[in-house]
Amino acid sequence: MGPPRSKKRRPTFRRLLKTSGVKLENKLKNRQLKQQNVAKKQRKEQKRLRQAVKDAAIRTPRPLETYRKRPEEEEDEEEFLETLPTDMMEDDDLQQMTAMARQASFITRDLSSCGPVHSGKKRSSEVVHSYEKVPRKMVRTEEKEIIHLLPIKDKTGVIPQTVERVIKLQEEEEEKAAEEQEEPENEGEPESVVELTAEQRERLRAQKINQKKLLIANMASAVISDPFSNIKRLKELRGMLMESDPCVAVTVRKLVMVSLMEIFKDIAPTYRIRPLTADEKGVKVKKETQRLREFEEGLVSQYKFYLEDLEQTIKDWKQQKKKRSQVVSLQSYQSLAHVSVRCLCELLLALPHFNFHNNIVVVLVPLMNDPAKQVSDMCCDAFRKLFQEDKLGGASLATVRVVSGLVKSLNYNIRPEVLRTLLSLRIQEVQMKKDVEETAPKKKFMNNKERKKNLSRMKRKWKKAEEKLEKELLEVEASESKENKIKLHTETLNIVFLIYFRILKKAQKSVLLPAVLEGLANFAHLINLEFFDDLLNVLQDLIQSGDRTNRESLHCIQTVFTILSGQGDVLNIDPLTFYSQLYRMLPRLHAGAPNDDIIILLRCLDTLLIRRRKQVTLQRAMAFIKRLSTLSLHVLPNASVGLLAANRATMHSFPKCDFLLDNEVQGSGFYLPELDEPEHCNAQNTALWELHTLQRHYHPVVRQFAAHLSRGAPSEGSAALGMELSRRSPVELFGDYNVKDMTFNPPVAPPRTKKKDRFTHGATLLDAELQRRVNDVLNVTEETQLDFTATQTPSQH
Repeated sequence: MGPPRSKKRRPTFRRLLKTSGVKLENKLKNRQLKQQNVAKKQRKEQKRLRQAVKDAAIRTPRPLETYRKRPEEEEDEEEFLETLPTDMMEDDDLQQMTAMARQASFITRDLSSCGPVHSGKKRSSEVVHSYEKVPRKMVRTEEKEIIHLLPIKDKTGVIPQTVERVIKLQEEEEEKAAEEQEEPENEGEPESVVELTAEQRERLRAQKINQKKLLIANMASAVISDPFSNIKRLKELRGMLMESDPCVAVTVRKLVMVSLMEIFKDIAPTYRIRPLTADEKGVKVKKETQRLREFEEGLVSQYKFYLEDLEQTIKDWKQQKKKRSQVVSLQSYQSLAHVSVRCLCELLLALPHFNFHNNIVVVLVPLMNDPAKQVSDMCCDAFRKLFQEDKLGGASLATVRVVSGLVKSLNYNIRPEVLRTLLSLRIQEVQMKKDVEETAPKKKFMNNKERKKNLSRMKRKWKKAEEKLEKELLEVEASESKENKIKLHTETLNIVFLIYFRILKKAQKSVLLPAVLEGLANFAHLINLEFFDDLLNVLQDLIQSGDRTNRESLHCIQTVFTILSGQGDVLNIDPLTFYSQLYRMLPRLHAGAPNDDIIILLRCLDTLLIRRRKQVTLQRAMAFIKRLSTLSLHVLPNASVGLLAANRATMHSFPKCDFLLDNEVQGSGFYLPELDEPEHCNAQNTALWELHTLQRHYHPVVRQFAAHLSRGAPSEGSAALGMELSRRSPVELFGDYNVKDMTFNPPVAPPRTKKKDRFTHGATLLDAELQRRVNDVLNVTEETQLDFTATQTPSQH
């Protein structure tokens, strides 16, 4: 028989699973409390031991109070002590008294104090007094030094131990002598540098820069190769930002700035690092986790200090301050500030997800309005790229908020380029929450009858789990990604429109108005219906005032028709005045005006005539075609191509416009080219004679379009356009054939050479009779004698 079986069962896996989380937490807390109590006891024991050592070192036998006695009393006392019987004391008592005398605890007590005898047990009242007795600094002599060792304890008590050691002052004297020798060398260095020639100084400077470059490269490569172990090297690199050597200070600081920027771009993680809470710091974790936490903490702190250094450099440049600890001249602050701004712009684009991104935005947004063109252009370009690359919209929202505050604080006295950067925002749609739920992808799931009919029991079970998972995935995708993105875009656009409407209301005569009108034209399809009436009235007043330039007026018209072609189609508004304004403006867009205004005109024509063709009459369409054909004679080649492409699209939308290709008169009246009303100029009674003139244009594409339109703009046949031209919009054709770089597109063919390389024999080059005679002459043999007189007539003799 074996040992009796234990009645206590081992916990099974099911029982462990049933264990509540509260119980597991309590067990963990009890274990931690036990560990804390053990550690606390150990600390108390160590504290007691240290206190005992201190007390033993301090305690010294104190003599009793002495006072002078009379000689007579001393003699009487000695006689009395001699007469005392010592035989009456036992040996045990004598030994006990001897031991007590050796301890000298109660005998040597300070009788002047009124404290109790056993006050040593309660040290709370004498804690300060005991610490005061401990020497603050060991008394050091020039020759000897007392070293306190661990005390020894025997039957008699604790015995302190000390050792005397002779001090060696040779090392200190050598260090002082070396320092004294270095000081005159440093003081005399400028004189030696001055004595050098220019070539020697330049050679010395190059050597120093090469040494610094090697040092920076070594530290940077060490950090990049193993960031977890060499994160402290970042602090050493940052220390080089305070380089004190005047001949290489500026260069070294620039190299360190750029090197640190590249290092942070390489080693920064793809997530934002958050600070640990107090509870998380108290929890014991693995070594790998602790190492990762230390790396993240060091990275964030060094990154923060680096950004502060860059910001301080920019502030010093703006305030024109020169610190005593720095050796950089005021002229060098500008170049250092430019490098700092470039580093911040690079970090703004490379690390939009990392910590302190909003701080970088706050520093760079005011620099967009800086008087230095190089700095402002650098910052504006960086924010344009940020808007174009921002897919979620968080960085764009933070930037737009700071821009709004800047515009308001400066009372609208900012550069127009600051507002033009907002045109790069990637905002395509703005919807409310209900619209998001309606447009969310809906998946059709099987009902219970279909599931039981078509699937087995096991398949029904799997199908149910899959449908549940798909529902959760759809909810997460629709609610988190799309809804959050649309929410950020809505808030961003509200702030942008707030900036635009403030300027329209308070600063209509500022230089910001063209940028505002351009922004309204770009985001007009996203404006709320509540603002349509007021906005249309303001834009109409701006156009009719006559103080606006062609570009501003075109932006106003583009904004109006973008609104009316989008959500504003439900409004009962007759835009006839805006048609008339655009028709009146066309002759002013000649080659003497800026050519970039034509691209805005092409966008307006696409909205006015193509998208709203159902609201446009035939008379109005023919009037625009005629005036655009006339305008194409007075603009640059790429503008002519764009205008002819717009005419082609209009003729396809209005087939009856082929009246303009015939000389016959339709109806009464005659054409009035100077009348600015497209409905009453009788455009049907004229012809597009400009097309015949354009067919002799020097640009081949213009000739091709003119010939195509003169034959009715057919889609097939010999007069049809090729695939490259027919499928492109007028705006695209305008950009493709742009002559901004002073080059022809397509390039001009080189002239042919007049000199022929060789003579070609063939009947195609000669007359038939002459060719026959040449062949007869060439085929004559050498033996035949030629008789030239046989061909002469008798009259020639």
